[in-house]
Amino acid sequence: MASRRHLQVKQTLRAALSVLAFTALAVGCGPGDEKADRKPTMNMQQGAERADAILQETLGAVRPELKWNHGPGGSAGCTKGVAGAATGTGSAKRSITILTVVSEQRRGALIGVIERDWKSRGYKITGVRQAAEAPAVYASTPDGYSLSVEVAGEGQFFLDAATPCLTDSSVMDPMTQPNTHVRTTEFPQRPDERDEFWSAATPVP
Repeated sequence: MASRRHLQVKQTLRAALSVLAFTALAVGCGPGDEKADRKPTMNMQQGAERADAILQETLGAVRPELKWNHGPGGSAGCTKGVAGAATGTGSAKRSITILTVVSEQRRGALIGVIERDWKSRGYKITGVRQAAEAPAVYASTPDGYSLSVEVAGEGQFFLDAATPCLTDSSVMDPMTQPNTHVRTTEFPQRPDERDEFWSAATPVP
């Protein structure tokens, strides 16, 4: 019972931190921020599609392929100044939930594949969390998208991409199709797809 409560607390904390991080990105346009003063060249829907493409490129760099589903995304308005004045812009977030079981021995290898792929595309690594149980890598693209790969409870991997502040618009659900059936259980759905390589309980040869 105690371990279940501990897991629920960790899941709640991760969700809260994700919301805080996304909100911080959305309200991060402050006075004197040259990027904030530039007129966006695309709207939030177009940005969300670009975020989807980035995540699909990332998944495409991983072999053997990972089984995945869409995680909860979202959108938020961008504000400016201490008073939080509206700017007519907003940011959208896309999320991928990895459903392949990745063993503790192979987690570092998977993070390494993703980090190397991002670097090869000219993305800047902005942070690394070297925690044994919950490692993570954060990055940004030259056009202002924020990326992350994080390991959460029970070794579950999450891939996220958030847009910069773009012209305000409605945002549709992703059109990309997951490569495994959609789970109906409460988020986060735990990994249940075993893979001969990623699930192996031995270090990568």
